[in-house]
Amino acid sequence: MSSIIVIGGGAAGMMAAVTAAQAGHEVRLYEKNEKLGKKIYITGKGRCNLTNDCGVEELLQAVCVNRKFLYSAFYGFDSQSTIRFFEEEGMLTKTERGRRVFPASDHSSDVIAALTRKLKKAGVKIFLNQEVKKLLMDSDGEGKNFVRGILLSSGRQEKADAVIVATGGFSYQTTGSTGDGYRFARESGHQVSELSPSLVPIETEGTEAQQMQGLSLRNVEAAIFDGKKELYREFGEMMFTHYGVTGPLILTASSLIQKRLKEHPLSLILDLKPALSEEQLDARILREFEAAKNKQFKNVLGTLFPTKMIPVMIQKSGIPGECPIHEITREERKNLIQITKQFPLTLLRLRDYNEAIITRGGVSVKEINPATMESKKVKGLYFAGEVLDVDAVTGGFNLQIAWSTGYAAGASV
Repeated sequence: MSSIIVIGGGAAGMMAAVTAAQAGHEVRLYEKNEKLGKKIYITGKGRCNLTNDCGVEELLQAVCVNRKFLYSAFYGFDSQSTIRFFEEEGMLTKTERGRRVFPASDHSSDVIAALTRKLKKAGVKIFLNQEVKKLLMDSDGEGKNFVRGILLSSGRQEKADAVIVATGGFSYQTTGSTGDGYRFARESGHQVSELSPSLVPIETEGTEAQQMQGLSLRNVEAAIFDGKKELYREFGEMMFTHYGVTGPLILTASSLIQKRLKEHPLSLILDLKPALSEEQLDARILREFEAAKNKQFKNVLGTLFPTKMIPVMIQKSGIPGECPIHEITREERKNLIQITKQFPLTLLRLRDYNEAIITRGGVSVKEINPATMESKKVKGLYFAGEVLDVDAVTGGFNLQIAWSTGYAAGASV
């Protein structure tokens, strides 16, 4: 039986600890927060989108960075394994639109409770409020390094045969994600690629978004352009905020356009009625106008758009709100159709780490064995989860990366 230390009580750390303990090792889990799973608790607006119910090839397609590295981990522990893992512990799941999997109760606390029960059953010793300051390293005299334990902030040393680093990234820093794992990696001779917030809301120019703050649109198509070059196009949900835009459509886009957006602003074009062609939309507007000939323009728009959007649509269309419907010209109607099908916003910059779901960048996967998550540079040192340079789009894929890499490390340690 080996003695294993896991640093970090998030998704990857808890999975690694459970798996290593079930394999017969003596496992100690160190978490600097007062409780486990703080980031899990707030994911998916407190509901926790714990995976995506799709095949391995589709999981891989959802990965934005270093897809090939995850091949072995995903095949070793896929989304079906994740669902089974939780349901065996009595936590029922449900699958929603986009094959996103949630606890049937809609409570992320149930995910943490199931993991905690697994940890206790497997005999993992959990140490809360314990911050790890550094890894303890040694050399065999022939230039080969190995890990021999950790140094806690209290000054106490804890010895181990292997250490799994699962400290998360920089995102949601209030949950304790302060980048400790990147420091451990650098101090032990590993490369850490450039870090940036990802799956993050985006700030927009002007006051339109602010005027529509809190408005969610469920069925829109978003397209992002750099000049005439299309960078992204997708259908789904988004929301306006006091600074710009957020929601699944925007968060996914942020991970794909961030390099370009750092260079200069980009154009976001929304199709507010993607189910209708321009001709069909024109026919719909004509019907609405016909039925309300003597009403004012502002009082008819409620049949076409949400209330919060009406002042912005009046402003963008150039048609005065008080204008009687029967006085609206064909050209003005065409202009209304155009802004409905091509509502323009200018994207300025990404928000910061405090609003990012994940961190892009991390420990270079070239220095990690993809089958085991063990460092190629330091014997007995493993990395799992967000600390690695891998990330995916929204929809449960990033948590699946945590479960899969955590499982690989725990099973191989």
